[in-house]
Amino acid sequence: MKQLVCVTPGQLEYQDGEMPVTPEKHSLIKIRRIGICGTDLHAYEGTQPFFNYPRILGHELAAEYVMGGAVGFKPGEAVTIIPYFNCGTCIACRSGKPNCCTNIKVCGVHVDGGMREYLVVPTYSLLHGEGLSFDELALVEPLAIGAHGVRRAAVQPGEFVLVIGAGPIGLGIMEFARIAGGNVIAMDINEQRLEFCREKLQVAHTINAATDDVTKRLQEITNNDMPTVVIDATGSLKAINNAFQYMAHGARYVLVGLQKNEISFSHPEFHKREATLMSSRNATREDFDLVMQSMKKGLVNPATYITHRVKFDEVKSEFASWLKPETGVIKAMVEL
Repeated sequence: MKQLVCVTPGQLEYQDGEMPVTPEKHSLIKIRRIGICGTDLHAYEGTQPFFNYPRILGHELAAEYVMGGAVGFKPGEAVTIIPYFNCGTCIACRSGKPNCCTNIKVCGVHVDGGMREYLVVPTYSLLHGEGLSFDELALVEPLAIGAHGVRRAAVQPGEFVLVIGAGPIGLGIMEFARIAGGNVIAMDINEQRLEFCREKLQVAHTINAATDDVTKRLQEITNNDMPTVVIDATGSLKAINNAFQYMAHGARYVLVGLQKNEISFSHPEFHKREATLMSSRNATREDFDLVMQSMKKGLVNPATYITHRVKFDEVKSEFASWLKPETGVIKAMVEL
């Protein structure tokens, strides 16, 4: 079978791979769609933490079930996966948090992913397609990341929720903050993405951090209260550090984006707010279920995120362009 390997940062290479063996408690799936996410792009440019080369990328997947020990799954049916393979025995797993398992193996990050024709996955990771299209199924995972971040923040109806970063993860956060009843404020430095938020997601409040006086705009929007929830989806050290000053007193700040360096902030400013700082890693089955049900109910229409489509044979030549803001990529979708 054909597979695409990220050999070193900046270098992708098509290779011929052998059909994988399907061990006990595992299943073989045929890949039909691969969504390109920030993790893939950061791995390509060499800025992704917890990453080793060479690696087959790809964890936003839609597939057909082929064979294995999955009870209730039929050959040919559409599936997606929860791509965080957990040990089941560590303190996190025993506490119902397999998304931050101490021995986690994220598909396409710690172990080879789905940028190939066939993939073997643990059977427990499979999810029925629930009548959703392949495009929709490939978008469940990034939306689940957003849903998990919103659940971590415990967004309440009527709260102002500042979402920093209007990429695919940030858009998912905005969607589920809205579903939770929050008043969403979108912030980015890319005006094209902010326009997308206004037009496609009907976000009422947008801030361009490159041109606007951010603090003044937040005061205007919130009647001087400032946001009670701040969620970062940029993974930018500057954006993460700056956002501490945007919190209301008593606010919660959730880091969904990830970067390699140390964050820093004024302890007195943080302390006087009695603020809460949290990380949000991956997602749980509960989040995946919520996303799929929200799709089926029409509460979320992720197909609007897909701005670029390529065939598997075109990925190598197109990949570098998706790192350039001028290409206008929200979500690139690979078709097999």
